Amino acid sequence: MKKFIFSLLSLIIATNICVAQGDTLTIASKYIDPAMKVVVVTPDGYNKPENAQRHYPVVYLLHGYGDRYDCWPTRTQPAIDSLATNWNMIFVCPDGRNSWYFDSKTNPKMQMESFITKDLVPYIDKKFRTIADSQHRAITGLSMGGHGALWLAMRHSDIWGNAGATSGGVDFTHWPNGWNIDNALGRYEDNPELWKNSTVLSLVPTLKPGQVNIIFDCGTDDFFFEVNENLHKALLEAKIPHDYISRPGAHTHEYWRNAILFQLQFFNQQFKK
Repeated sequence: MKKFIFSLLSLIIATNICVAQGDTLTIASKYIDPAMKVVVVTPDGYNKPENAQRHYPVVYLLHGYGDRYDCWPTRTQPAIDSLATNWNMIFVCPDGRNSWYFDSKTNPKMQMESFITKDLVPYIDKKFRTIADSQHRAITGLSMGGHGALWLAMRHSDIWGNAGATSGGVDFTHWPNGWNIDNALGRYEDNPELWKNSTVLSLVPTLKPGQVNIIFDCGTDDFFFEVNENLHKALLEAKIPHDYISRPGAHTHEYWRNAILFQLQFFNQQFKK
């Protein structure tokens, strides 16, 4: 059954072609090779003279396994430029390169967590008129990107005060042969403790109430549903406030297009506090 699900996920990925919207930047870094492609989408009117002194909150959008930097901009409905304008937010979409968004233990040229936290965020704050504090910075993503968003925010709450995930792979230890995670962590059989400690679920004991404003969701027909339920229960037991939504749906773009709208509303409320 798991083999069938994995094949279906691969088919979903293969039949969707991404076309970039917004500005595509190339950022070199000592932490990754080759240089990173990043799409940045600004609100309509960002470059108008009357808005020259205006600064904007930022949402980092992380894509799933097998996708790339220009996939979130392609698949949102309404279009991502309309969302940026409606919410007066800047969107940043990096290329995750199937990294699961942490630093690889096996590849020194795939230190994705270090790149995003040490190079990408400062670069965006320097180049664009952002409100450069954690309260006005959010990060979210789908599937692999859902894991990445919560992982990064929980470990770097000084950077992101707001985090979300949709259909997040928040505990991938149940799939030791899936999605090439062994490329970053080595084989599960050789170091199960490292795998366990590299999951979002493992970070719950490190959190303090109110440290990060958290929202996440998962469809009831999603193969990640159970691990998201487990994360919800762990957060409840730890008394960590969060918003959790489960509703009918599977691991599909139709589900994610709907989910991101709820998350942007949540982030907008946090930005205005």
